[in-house]
Amino acid sequence: MSIFIGGAWAYANGSLHLGHISSLLPGDILARYYRLKGEQVLYVSGSDCNGTPITIRARQEGVEPHVITDRYHQEFLECFSKLGFSYDCYTRTDTEHHHKLVQEIFLELLEKGHIYIKEIEQTYCEKCAQFLPERYVEGICPVCKEPSRGDQCDHCSTILEPLELLNSRCKICGHPPTTRFTEHFYFALSSFQAQLENYVQKAEHKKLWRENAVSLTKRYLKEGLQDRAVSRDLPIGVSVPVAGYEEKKIYVWIEAVSGYYTASKLWAKEKGKDDSSYWNESAKSYYIHGKDNIPFHSIIWPGILAGLGKESLPTHIVSNEYLTLEKKKLSTSRNWAVWVPDILERYDPDSIRYFLTINAPESRDADFSWKEFIYSHNSELLGAYGNFVNRTLKFITKSFDGVVPDKAVSSVIQEKVDTLYKDIGCLIEEASFKQGLEKVFELVRFSNKYFDEQQPWKQIHENEESCKQTIADCVYLIANLAHILTPFLPFSSEKVKDLLNISETNWKPFLVKPIVISNVEPLFERIDPARIVEEHERLNKQTV
Repeated sequence: MSIFIGGAWAYANGSLHLGHISSLLPGDILARYYRLKGEQVLYVSGSDCNGTPITIRARQEGVEPHVITDRYHQEFLECFSKLGFSYDCYTRTDTEHHHKLVQEIFLELLEKGHIYIKEIEQTYCEKCAQFLPERYVEGICPVCKEPSRGDQCDHCSTILEPLELLNSRCKICGHPPTTRFTEHFYFALSSFQAQLENYVQKAEHKKLWRENAVSLTKRYLKEGLQDRAVSRDLPIGVSVPVAGYEEKKIYVWIEAVSGYYTASKLWAKEKGKDDSSYWNESAKSYYIHGKDNIPFHSIIWPGILAGLGKESLPTHIVSNEYLTLEKKKLSTSRNWAVWVPDILERYDPDSIRYFLTINAPESRDADFSWKEFIYSHNSELLGAYGNFVNRTLKFITKSFDGVVPDKAVSSVIQEKVDTLYKDIGCLIEEASFKQGLEKVFELVRFSNKYFDEQQPWKQIHENEESCKQTIADCVYLIANLAHILTPFLPFSSEKVKDLLNISETNWKPFLVKPIVISNVEPLFERIDPARIVEEHERLNKQTV
């Protein structure tokens, strides 16, 4: 089966924070798992280099937009690499390749009658002498009365137009905008209402989407889909490929989500492969993002694909809720955030992956606290998993000169491992990563208990064969636990595999070949709890 995995594209206007990683990490877990299962996987994403946030940042710094995008695209690449993200293609939206294909998509929709021209009244700043895209207009949401941008309210998720905002003002200069008439291209989204209702109903019936995606999408459908403007008067982006309108840019509604398709085509071009199997009705696709991006993936992108006549509408919508920080909402403007380049300098990437998975905001908001992060590392990764691996392998080096006992593994242990592979596989496929990781650590705790109850340190003197049996069982558990944890904790899994000379590449139980173990090092280092206070101080000092 062909598995397509699309991770949301981060704006290249600032560093990644843990909220970004929390919502994107499921994509890598899925990709690693499906590769082990032997499926054909294409995992793509990239940096969004065309958005309004970039031009705003460039203005603030007094530099050209490409200076900003180059800086953060490179930083994103480094962060994702250090965190073990295994993208098949990570690209950017300011490439010639992306621009060309987006223009082709635009023209095809135009030719099929799904895009049309309309004269509209648009916000205009007299002081700045320019039309204002949605994100250049700020004000109060007319629905929930909370501060909002002109495209979407982050508080209540209502999709907005700038003219609907109360007390609106220009983000650049702070003056209230006026309006002027101009022509723009519109995507006839309303014409796909019935088709998308049927599509969402099927996804809900099969339980392929997260609940937040289902409820929010049904809300939009109930309100009735509106045609959306897909061109804007922007300084950077993909030019509208229509004579007389070249100064206008194709807006994010079509341009950014089309990146999944353009990245797929780029991968095929660079690798000399055919990507058509990822874009037909038999493909399984996962779209990974935060809840603020739900309508782009559950309505806009399916609408575009339907307009193009593609049969590959998203099958799985994996949309996390929000991650809070020390019980408060993340705020990049106030610098209330844990920045990814910063945390990677001081902590193990598997510790970050573990915490963000075991505390994932899959169905409700979750919190990152330094106390819980450090305690979970010390008690779970080090105290449970690392301890089991270390005590078993150290015992082998001490009592058996490093030679792993060649003994048939107990049937009870084999059954437990076999069941775990099946259970974890099902949970990963249905995007229940938190529950999956919890279940793995149930076997970790069982393994430690088994070691304690068998007391191999006594068995070695009283009944050496029983001791060999215990240790053989424990090595089998360690090897298969490391393999099952590969999608979740790739770095520590690799360490265990190197120690035990494991070359298994399939998602199934396996026996460890008799080897000699040497150079056993702890999988994880203990983090001094005093760091909790240090991190709190660091966080408070940086906050504006």
